[in-house]
Amino acid sequence: MELAHGSVLYLDGVTVSFDGFRALNELSFIVEPGEMRAIIGPNGAGKTTMMDVITGKTTPDHGDIFFNGEIDLTKLDEADIAQLGIGRKFQKPTVFESQSVFDNLELSLKDDRRVFPVLFSTLSNKQNQRIDELLETIRLTGQRHELAANLSHGQKQWLEIGMLLAQEPKLLLVDEPAAGMTDAETAETAILLKEIAKTKAVVVVEHDMVFVRDLDVKVSVLHEGSILAEGNMDEVSNDERVIEVYLGR
Repeated sequence: MELAHGSVLYLDGVTVSFDGFRALNELSFIVEPGEMRAIIGPNGAGKTTMMDVITGKTTPDHGDIFFNGEIDLTKLDEADIAQLGIGRKFQKPTVFESQSVFDNLELSLKDDRRVFPVLFSTLSNKQNQRIDELLETIRLTGQRHELAANLSHGQKQWLEIGMLLAQEPKLLLVDEPAAGMTDAETAETAILLKEIAKTKAVVVVEHDMVFVRDLDVKVSVLHEGSILAEGNMDEVSNDERVIEVYLGR
């Protein structure tokens, strides 16, 4: 437990089995404050299950998961964990398509989110300012009044990242943000995530190796539910075990 002290996310010996199949096998890694980490690995390596145990969707068979060095996530449910400040972005964007970009962000602000206050409240200057900041961060200032349905796939991904940021998370888990994006959007998304990582810890699960290289961060390679290799992109790309199980010749 001492090792968890000072970390944002600490996993030690986390194991999850489904019908005898070990989705996670003694998985251990640490994410430090303000760190962005990329997680790569073949299909079935345990990437989604890893996200599920961090967010409380799945309870591990055994192992420790601590947030902010002291909060035991294995004892909490999904809603409690989200309240703590862990935001998860799934691969397929889930935005309110019939609402404007601005309204999507307003609905996500970390305030009293019960229906009546939302319906009958007017935004404070501070809230308006926060939405303006978010629009700028996610490159959608010019689309503030646009219906979310009319955005490109990449812009919807950015909007969803903005909706998570509106909840003031301390840790952002982002699943395949570059999937389905144009090359230009992919490059812009790498810049966007690097900006976010200046103030928050970010864990990115991704298949796009060009995108991961653009992030220029520490990479953890997952294989059969545990860490196979770690290092920068060049180091893991040249690791014989990684080439064998994932990258190919």
